[in-house]
Amino acid sequence: MATVDYDPATALVIVDVQNDFADPNGNLYVKGGEEVVPVINAEIARAKAAGGHVAYTADWHPESTPHFARDGGIWPVHCVGDTWGSEFHPDLVVDGPVVRKGINGEDGYSGFTMRDPVTMETIPTELTDLLREKNVERIVVCGLATDYCVRATTLDGISAGFGVHLLTEAVRSVDLTEGDGERALAEVEAAGGELI
Repeated sequence: MATVDYDPATALVIVDVQNDFADPNGNLYVKGGEEVVPVINAEIARAKAAGGHVAYTADWHPESTPHFARDGGIWPVHCVGDTWGSEFHPDLVVDGPVVRKGINGEDGYSGFTMRDPVTMETIPTELTDLLREKNVERIVVCGLATDYCVRATTLDGISAGFGVHLLTEAVRSVDLTEGDGERALAEVEAAGGELI
């Protein structure tokens, strides 16, 4: 697998490295989620040293949303805004803009778009504009989880016209069904993304 060289036209997009996903005590812990933090921190340092950009996404849900199982969705309560679970993992270096998703109860899998769970309307986040303002042409995606938010962010990045690389050593999968993470990686490659 290739590596990526950062430059001012490249951004590292760090997806949802929050306590509820990355800490074993989190409500929706992704097995091995904490292991991505040092890898991502090293990648942040590489990006910054080369003049690249760094952006973060964060689930930021209200206390009640159709996204949650108790309200008709499929997920346990997680990343409720302004709670411990929604905070970034304490060891993660946070040095760039943060795009919060799901604030009004939307399904916020992708860093680029959200979906109204009632109308199914797709709503853009500010991530595309934020990257375009910096003249970013390529993104390197990492974080949690491979088979949901990382997958959706990567595929939306490809659709938005960015060159997309997925940093495989800095992602982990939920694997609700065995092999979901591997299938997500294959889907990203099939769509034109590069695994690095």
